[in-house]
Amino acid sequence: MKSFTESAVVAEEDHETENLRQREAVLISREIPNGHAASARTPTLSQVTQVIVIIAGVTAFAFFARPIVLPVLMAWVASMALKPPVTWLRAHCVPTLPAAAIVVGITCAAILCAIGYLGRPAADWIKSYPQAVPELKQKFEHLFRPVTRLNLPAPATVSVSTNQPVKFSLPASSPANDRIITTVFNWTGTALAGTIETIALLFLLLASGDLFMQKLVRVMPTLHDKKRAVELSHEIQQSISSYLFAVGIINLCLGAIVGAAFYLLGLPNPAMWAAVVTVVNFIPYFGPVVGICAVALAGLLSLDTVSLALAPAGAYLVAHLFEANLVTPYVLGRRFTLNPVIIFVFLILCIWLWGVIGAFLAVPILVTLKAICDRISTLSTVSELLGS
Repeated sequence: MKSFTESAVVAEEDHETENLRQREAVLISREIPNGHAASARTPTLSQVTQVIVIIAGVTAFAFFARPIVLPVLMAWVASMALKPPVTWLRAHCVPTLPAAAIVVGITCAAILCAIGYLGRPAADWIKSYPQAVPELKQKFEHLFRPVTRLNLPAPATVSVSTNQPVKFSLPASSPANDRIITTVFNWTGTALAGTIETIALLFLLLASGDLFMQKLVRVMPTLHDKKRAVELSHEIQQSISSYLFAVGIINLCLGAIVGAAFYLLGLPNPAMWAAVVTVVNFIPYFGPVVGICAVALAGLLSLDTVSLALAPAGAYLVAHLFEANLVTPYVLGRRFTLNPVIIFVFLILCIWLWGVIGAFLAVPILVTLKAICDRISTLSTVSELLGS
């Protein structure tokens, strides 16, 4: 009798639970019409079209507004990297304006000193390149002699008349040469103007301090949005500064190690090539390839045998593989690990948009996008796509 009563109570409780679930389902179906839940999860065709139109519009603006976009992006990335020193100076009772002037002045002076110290060997090497190519052909002619014999044309009979004098004429100035000179001057003027704009904007961004953050907090309607904006701004600044600091230290160590190897292997101007290795390593994929090819060419032009000439490039390749596959993933960790396919495609896009400068800006922009997508729940899919 007791067991029968307990089973009846259990059955009644199950019946009440089932009725409660049915009532909740009816309420949910009334609040959310049929098909709206699925449409909330699945993007519609109009939403996809809007995203495509926005991406195309931003790309077109970035391409046609290069003189404006490039200085702004370069100054913004540099301000994110140089903001910690300014914050440190402010913490030690230095006003914001002098702190920004000190940091910008030291940075510009260091860059100018590096260019002045390493620019002369680089200019001499570039100037001597046309004269060194014939010497390179003569030096390694024995390696290509079998191929040259196969490509020799058949002997032909040439009749030379000694009665007519030989006339020599100096090459006249062509419109193509004038066009090249004009292009070089225009490019130099544009680069100088862009550099001045970048330095001025960098100083203003560092001197403004947290002004933009305060304006953004005032604009946000709710306290939750204000906190979210502050956290997102700090996350972006921390991500970019940490990434650039870590990658900069890694590249400096790589340049020092490879430069020591160049010195031991007898490559001329090892300090210049160490600086080249440090700079080009900021560009993923393409930078190390260009650096290895340039070092190999320098070795072939300056060293005697093929084995000695290719030894610096081989040492550079080994050091780069060790750094790219072991050191960088360990130092950066999963937080800054991005999808290699996304990096490659975005790098090509930035090079097409902004040239060589775009190659340096590609990864910091991706790091910023990933930091934003990590903080916004609706962009979690994009964050997963950007991550490795």
